[in-house]
Amino acid sequence: MTEETIILIIVGSVAALLLIGGGIIGATMVIRPKVLLRRRMAQIGVIDGPGQSERVESRRQKRIQEKVKQLASKGEKKGFVEAIGEEILQAGFHISIQVYLFCSLCAGVLMAFFYLMAMNPETLTSTIIGGGAAFLIGLLLLPRLFLRIVAGRRQKHFTKHFAEAIDLIVRGIKSGLPVNECFTVVAREFEPPLGEEFRLLVEGQNLGMTLDELLARGLQRLPTPEYRFFAIVTQIQKQTGGNLADTLSNLSTVLRDRKKLRDKVQALSSEAKSSAMIIGSLPFFVSGFLSLINPEYLMLLFTTSAGNWILYIDAFWLFCGIMVMRQMINFKV
Repeated sequence: MTEETIILIIVGSVAALLLIGGGIIGATMVIRPKVLLRRRMAQIGVIDGPGQSERVESRRQKRIQEKVKQLASKGEKKGFVEAIGEEILQAGFHISIQVYLFCSLCAGVLMAFFYLMAMNPETLTSTIIGGGAAFLIGLLLLPRLFLRIVAGRRQKHFTKHFAEAIDLIVRGIKSGLPVNECFTVVAREFEPPLGEEFRLLVEGQNLGMTLDELLARGLQRLPTPEYRFFAIVTQIQKQTGGNLADTLSNLSTVLRDRKKLRDKVQALSSEAKSSAMIIGSLPFFVSGFLSLINPEYLMLLFTTSAGNWILYIDAFWLFCGIMVMRQMINFKV
């Protein structure tokens, strides 16, 4: 091999290496910014990287589960005063705890007075036991029972037209109205507590409060499953995006199906409820009938200590039987 041939081979090899190296460097300069940009976008979750779709979906599901747990949690134990405050709020009364405690004390004194006037116990022991029991019933049981009955009626009245209100919101959103304006229409068209609750949502947002805070306060006033569904759906949609009209439309369908199921359960259990009412009222009807036929025979239960104890025991077992029948015929839907 001549010297000229060797020189040509060396020059050709160097030229080839320079050409390949220049191509690699040029390709790197062109591709590297795109690679870095794509890697950065994959890290922040804008596009899918290797396994990024699963991680993004996992984070989204985790946020949804945390929001559901945050709104649906009921297991927190509250103190006596806090529980009474929430019951007053749910009943729709605008009174303080001090006013409630004063009314409870008056109810306890009246119950003890009515017991002493009606029973007229002969012994000091029956007077103390019976009067104390009547006082505690009037102080602790009757006021809270009254609050729960009023709160239950208020919640039923709210739920009765809630699906119609959601349909109105859906139609407003589809027609181009803002969500806050749809809430205003619901507050104007529906009676309290439904219209009042949406009015508080609108006024709170006008004052600068967030929707999450307003819905949390609304759940304290109306802790119904339907309103809880609405709060969860609204807040999740706000965080994850999507079509709010379609989401609320599906929620309206779910609420109507729940109402149908509840009405079906009510119809199927009506016979058992009637039987329970008849059985529970029989002792009172029999006592009234005996008081007309032979009042002296029945008054022994009220004028003697043994008769008083029999009445206490009968009242206890009657209460237990009513509670058992209530648990048998009431179904939560």
